[in-house]
Parts: sequence; C-alpha cells; structure tokens
Amino acid sequence: MKVPALTAPGELFDALDGGRVRCRACANECVIEEGGHGICALRSNVGGRLLVPFGYSTGLRVDPIEKKPFFHVLPASSCLSFGMLGCNLSCRWCQNWTTSQALKDPDANYSGLVECSPEKIVEQARARGCPTVVSTYNEPLITAEWAVAVFRRAKEAGLRCGFVSNGHATRRCLEYLRPWVDFYKVDLKGFDERRFREATGGRLAAVLESIASLLELGVWVEVVTLVVPGFNDSDRELGFIARFMRGLSKDIPWHVTAFRQDYKLLDGPDTPAGTLLRAAEIGRAEGLRYVYAGNLPGEAAEWENTFCPHCRKVVIERRGFRVLSNRLKSGRCPSCAENIPGVWE
Repeated sequence: MKVPALTAPGELFDALDGGRVRCRACANECVIEEGGHGICALRSNVGGRLLVPFGYSTGLRVDPIEKKPFFHVLPASSCLSFGMLGCNLSCRWCQNWTTSQALKDPDANYSGLVECSPEKIVEQARARGCPTVVSTYNEPLITAEWAVAVFRRAKEAGLRCGFVSNGHATRRCLEYLRPWVDFYKVDLKGFDERRFREATGGRLAAVLESIASLLELGVWVEVVTLVVPGFNDSDRELGFIARFMRGLSKDIPWHVTAFRQDYKLLDGPDTPAGTLLRAAEIGRAEGLRYVYAGNLPGEAAEWENTFCPHCRKVVIERRGFRVLSNRLKSGRCPSCAENIPGVWE
C-alpha cells in the first residue's frame, strides 16, 4: 500500500548533513535518507525535509470513553475517535492491525480513508455531543503533528483531548503534545526487555520512560496491559509491571485486558478469565489502588467497578463499557470524602 498523498511539513525532526533527517516523534528516532521513510513507513524525507501525514482519518467514530479505555475520565461520556495509518512497532498479536500495519503488510489492505480537516473533526464532535476527541486506531505518536492540529481546534472549542498510544515515545514528542493532551493511555505490553524487543521491535525502556515523563508533565495517565498467554502472563512479569507502576504512583489506573487470537498469533489460546482475575489480584496486592479487568464483561464484574480505596464502597459501577451509576461528588467518595484522582469535570 502506498503512503497517502496527504502530507504536510513535520515539526518533530532534526536536519542532518547530506540531506538526511532524524525523526524525533518516537523512540525509534529514525535517520532517514533523502527519498526514504522511517520504520513506520509513514514519515518521509523529501528534499531534506520531513513530510508527515495530514488531512485524513481512517474514520470518525463516536465511542464511549470507557472503550479507549479511560475509566477515570468523564465517565459515561462519548468521545469522537479519529486515527490514521501506520505504527512504529510490529506486534505479532496486534488487535488493530488492519490500520496500524496497513503500510507494512499487504494483507492489511485498508481502504477506508476519509479526507477531512481539523475543523470538520471538531465540528462533528460538537454536533454529536462529545466533550472529548481522541487520537487512536493507529499509533498516534507517528502522526503527532496531525493530532496537534486537531487538538488546537478542539481546545478552542472547549473540548478535552486524549491519546491512545503504545508509549514508544521521545521526551521531545511528549513535551510537544503536552499543551494539547489532557489524558493519555499507554500500552505496557510486558516487562522483559529482550522478549519485548523480539515481539514488538521496540524498546521496553522507552515505554517505561514515557510513563514516568507523562506523569512528570502532569498528564492524566492510564495503563493497559494486554495479557497474552505464554508471553506476559506469569506472576513474576505481572508483578514487575505492577511494582513499576506503584513506584511511580499508586493512583495510576491499571487495566488488564484479554487477548483474542488475531493477526500473526493464531495458534495459542485466548486469555481466560482466571488469568485476568489473577493479574488484577497481583496489581492490588502490589498496592495499586485502581485495577480493572476488562474485555470479559460479566466474568470479572467486580473488577469493572471503581472502589473508594479508603472505605471500599463502589463509587462508579460499570458493566463492559456502560456506566450503571456514578456516585462521585466533585471527584470524591460520597461516603467518606476520599479524593478519587481523575478527570471528572
């Protein structure tokens, strides 16, 4: 599949000698020769300048904010989701591979691009009653300039903005995003550097640094671990993930979600409910105050709710992506007045 013709000059790069550029959008930090492109197959060097995708989306969809998943952001609200093509990683179990791998895998064969402007995206969000817009579906780090163009207009219209990302970022890109991004979901896919590299092509250390940097920059962060049998489902690895997060903040929501056979990982089992429950218990035992088990509604019902960490009363009750009740009062537990961190208003 060819790189879309809709492009604009990029901002996240350094000019090098010989007409080369170094892309600074993600932790791959590709050095791109003139006429070439980065690992993502999307950001390209034309005449010694970096061109990046601009002016299209793989669709504009209204989703529950809980689907992203954000459980501590404006519960029961809708978000307008937009995305592009491409990814900086190549995960064998990708659950969204038809868009993320479209430029690298001919089997993806995605054909649903919609030309649009930032104004159109924001107009649709407002028309459909969405208080937020979220860059998702592909890896938004490699389309950061487009996301910022949309978020600028969204902020002018009084909307909140979110990122759904693998977190394989540079500090420079996170600082570039910071004025525009209110909340950020990071996929933390495991905690073994060698196996992470083999399975994704990326560096685990870069993702860990991104989570720490986002917290330092004051962005609301929620972390998701897709629990893949035989890859990251051992007590040891899940414990490492939970301890790392607890070392940063006990208030980071951790979502452990179920893998379903997809893309290049079609010969192993789906994640059983018992594994998610075990992962959630590990997170709680390690001191995380907000642990959620998702993707198996009804089978792990208790772990879909938000509990007050002080009095253990349910403050937000959920089933799947539906909020059944929200008892928070100005971000506090109505029973004991404990503050529940999040983006509530």
